[in-house]
Amino acid sequence: MMRLAALLLTGAGAPAMIVIDEAATVREEPPPHGAIGMSTAYRISDSIPAPRSFEFRKRALHVGAAIGLHPIDHDEIYYVLSGTGVVHSDGTEKELKAGMAAWLYSGATVGIRQTGADPLVLIIAYPNKASH
Repeated sequence: MMRLAALLLTGAGAPAMIVIDEAATVREEPPPHGAIGMSTAYRISDSIPAPRSFEFRKRALHVGAAIGLHPIDHDEIYYVLSGTGVVHSDGTEKELKAGMAAWLYSGATVGIRQTGADPLVLIIAYPNKASH
């Protein structure tokens, strides 16, 4: 990490890469936007020093959990790794399962809830506020 800081401060160019083990980012917490149920959060992009252009997260919504409805001012992607759920965008709902993605548009009110017997495991990506 010291070498990364030195490269950023000296303007010697971008570092080649940063590798993050998700195990170092995990925590149990209620999901955002309403604290509906519980989830396992992998705040992967939090390990990247600012400024960063986007956020990249993994979240497992436990049975009955949901990311509550909230307005977004950026495009956002929910990609399902496992489990099933229902995604909401401005009054429209669609079922999602492993291998499916929902591209959500700026200006919409969105959310997603876990359905079925197994946790809903998602990758969530969106631009960092500083970049848009």
